[in-house]
Amino acid sequence: MKFGVADFGMNVWDGGLYDIEERLEALRKIGFDGTERLEAASPSDALHKAVIYRKTGMDFATCRGPNVQAGIHWTAALGKEYVWVSVGSKDFDAFCRQVNRQVEVSARFGVRVGLHNHLNSPIESQAEVEEFMKRCPGAWLILDTAHLAGADGDALEIAKKYAERIVAMHLKDLFVLDREAGTKNFNQFGRFCELGAGNVGLDNAAILQAVVDRGFTGWTHIEQDTHLQDPLVDLKISREYLRKAGF
Repeated sequence: MKFGVADFGMNVWDGGLYDIEERLEALRKIGFDGTERLEAASPSDALHKAVIYRKTGMDFATCRGPNVQAGIHWTAALGKEYVWVSVGSKDFDAFCRQVNRQVEVSARFGVRVGLHNHLNSPIESQAEVEEFMKRCPGAWLILDTAHLAGADGDALEIAKKYAERIVAMHLKDLFVLDREAGTKNFNQFGRFCELGAGNVGLDNAAILQAVVDRGFTGWTHIEQDTHLQDPLVDLKISREYLRKAGF
């Protein structure tokens, strides 16, 4: 199993990604194996950045290009396992139909398609996750523990039920400030935080152990969308949380 960082929150804190080599070296020093995405604008950019990952002894799980087709092709060419669901419909039925098409095409390149469950998206609640998994039998799950908890779902139950269809994990914690504000007003509702610092009873170590017990060996990504201090400090805390849990 590899431990990566879904670095959206780092980009928000810094204002962008200015030097991928510097970032990778900093993440390696605190115990991570890479980042989830190699972001590329062109085939040559993807190849150049893949060389930097190799040079620094780091890795990545997937590649995102300027469009869905590029992401599938470059992920396959670089020998990676999965891409995110990347369809546009907000209607549930159409969303599932489009995902099934993405799954069909990606399979021809040996690439899996993983759904990242997300608040305020077509697949938000536990019921929606379960219905999606039923309607899209060829799709995989990128289980985001805190997004599911924010929608009053049980991430441990989902982890146990779909362990054999989880292609990657997104571990984060959630600190709720005002549940009455609702997740559409997320700044008032709460914030995502370092592992162990939440207040919703989310046991990320137990969730990870549940999928490992069922044979999961894929990427586990730490994701903290909102940092209140240097992201490397928060990410080190989260990595230590997992180390203390035996990972």
